This record gives sequence, structure tokens and C-alpha cells, in this order.
Amino acid sequence: MDIQVDTREKKRAIKRIIGTFDKLGVHYYSSKLYVGDYMSLDNPRCIVDRKQNLSELCQNVCQGKKRFKEELRRANDAGIKMIILCEHGNGVCCMEDVKLWVNPRLEESPYAISGYRLYKMLSALEKQFGTKFMFCDKKDTGSKIIELLGGVERVY
Repeated sequence: MDIQVDTREKKRAIKRIIGTFDKLGVHYYSSKLYVGDYMSLDNPRCIVDRKQNLSELCQNVCQGKKRFKEELRRANDAGIKMIILCEHGNGVCCMEDVKLWVNPRLEESPYAISGYRLYKMLSALEKQFGTKFMFCDKKDTGSKIIELLGGVERVY
């Protein structure tokens, strides 16, 4: 398997992911992607975009909504299935779990959105753009990316 990693991914942030690729014999190289962060050369119509946690995802969907939606639209228009992989962990394994998330910003601002509201927003984006939101622990991100891109089975 050969994976293209977007050059905008920070080396320090993806050290564990690259370690998993190396361990499983997955070849990778860095080059700018049209959308997302990871693409298999065997299936360029499926892209994984990594988010470090629900707070980052929330920020993308709220403050960065225009840019985020534009990237989803570009993927959709190009016939690319975009999978957003959120490495939140802490028991967040699926969309339903997002409803129970307690946004830490709620302590600072009554205008911060709740987990339930984020769930509704993500659900609407899935429907509008054909994207999929998936979740994993940080320790599993590398193998999850490989799995989502159609590579080898998950190894623990």
C-alpha cells in the first residue's frame, strides 16, 4: 500500500501514525493533497482528513465553517469520498457518542455549542456532502487510516 500524506500535516503530530505505517510496511510520501490529509494511491477517490479531537472539529464546523464546508464541497464535486477521522478517544467511538460530549468551552462561554448540537451539525454535513465522520483513539489512528483507505486489517 502507498499512502500520500498531505504536506500540511505537522511532523510532530503524525509521528505515531508514521510509526504505524513503518511497522506495517506501508509506503508513504508527503505531497500536497487537493483535499484531506491521507490518500491511498490505489483508491484516490477516498480521502481521510484527520482531526485531533472534538474541540478541533467543533472549531472547524463553527468558526471555520466556510473553509471547512468549501473543502467538503470540493471533495464532493470531484467525486471524492471524504472521511473525517477524529482522534478524540475518551469513549467517543461513533457519532452517537458525540451527543454526550461536554464541550470544555461551555465553562467559558454560554454560546459554545453542546455535544448534541455538534452531533446535529455533523449529521447535516454527512447528508449534505456525503462525508462520513469516524472516531478513534490516538494510538489507533495509523491503523485506522490504513483500514479506511482499504489497506491491511487493523493490528493491535
